[in-house]
Amino acid sequence: MNVADLKGKTIGLLASGGLDTCTVAHWLKENDVGVVCFTADLGQPDETDFGAIETRMRACGAVDFVGVDLQRHVAALGLEGIQAQSCYESRYWNVTGLGRQATTAGILPEVKKKGLTILAHGATGRGNDQVRFQLISNMLEPSIEVYAPWRDEAFLNRFGGRAQMIDYCEQHGLPIKASRDKPYSTDANLLGLTHEGGQLESLETPAHRVTPEMGVWAKDAPDQGEIFTVRFEQGRPVEVNGLPVDTLGAFLQANAIGGRHGIGIGLHMVENRFVGVKSRGVYEQPGIELLGTCYGFLLQLVLDRRSRELFDSLSDLFAKQVYQGYYNDLCSHMIRTAVAQVSQLMTGTISVEVYKGSISYVKSEAVPHSLFTMDGSMEAEGSFDHKDSEGFLRVLAVHAKALAHVGQVRG
Repeated sequence: MNVADLKGKTIGLLASGGLDTCTVAHWLKENDVGVVCFTADLGQPDETDFGAIETRMRACGAVDFVGVDLQRHVAALGLEGIQAQSCYESRYWNVTGLGRQATTAGILPEVKKKGLTILAHGATGRGNDQVRFQLISNMLEPSIEVYAPWRDEAFLNRFGGRAQMIDYCEQHGLPIKASRDKPYSTDANLLGLTHEGGQLESLETPAHRVTPEMGVWAKDAPDQGEIFTVRFEQGRPVEVNGLPVDTLGAFLQANAIGGRHGIGIGLHMVENRFVGVKSRGVYEQPGIELLGTCYGFLLQLVLDRRSRELFDSLSDLFAKQVYQGYYNDLCSHMIRTAVAQVSQLMTGTISVEVYKGSISYVKSEAVPHSLFTMDGSMEAEGSFDHKDSEGFLRVLAVHAKALAHVGQVRG
């Protein structure tokens, strides 16, 4: 699909109010395309004034603007990520992938209410977001077509990158926030921030080039640590530091406490994008890192060896599914169903100390499904008799010696 196919039509645009969507909205208007902007409130810490976003988008040519509050939706998805312990390439909590799921799933019904059949976005043709917006839309509302300006030759001929878009916006007097001297771009939601592009595309630029927006660098955190206590019931946070919370409230509290102690701030990653290239980002994810670590301590108490092995394989697969935009397919549904069974057992209170970017275990309490007993003690306690291991080791030795006798052991 290209802009020539859209002339005279009105389409929806997923609009963040940033440089890309401001440029796209005005460029579409210039090409005789009506634009209705849809903006998701994901609790993004870098953009809290949605009135300002509407003002910008209308100034850029939007004929209508729809804001959708999706904070609780993205918090629920963040909790699913925690319950699955799904970190992409072992470190990144998929804060953007989960945010794209919330945005697309939450806005598609609003697009249909407006009677629109085409939804556009400002994601680059080199990144993951174009895949997420496309696949999520195709799965949830296959009747709605997706238009991507960054894959339209007419748009690409006009805009080579950020500099050309800034020139264009300045020429037309559009009220953008972007500037030429900003060293990187930022994408944000309640779960975390992604900083990438600009100077961060050079691996000679340190992660500390980023100015944190959800907290402070560990070196700037208080010299005194703080105890963080969270109570989970059947996998859901219900109390933080003794006070009742819902899922959204738990994230807000964890973001505040974790952020001020440098938790999850400034994660540097060179990751493998779904499209087959590597990209470098610097991430902030304080609340999900703090809550996720506490949940991980609870899992250690409850899961047996075989369950843990299966859980870890599902965790890794789910991280890839979310990262690649497949949250809504059968594979993800199967994983989420299995994880939900585990979550029913996750009841307990975990206390940790947060201090200058680190999370240290303090104690666990009231964990009814814990398998940790005195049977594993090194002292003369519990029902496990040391002598019983003699027969166990004799059985294991049969196989070990057989390997040696037939030459299958490599020194």
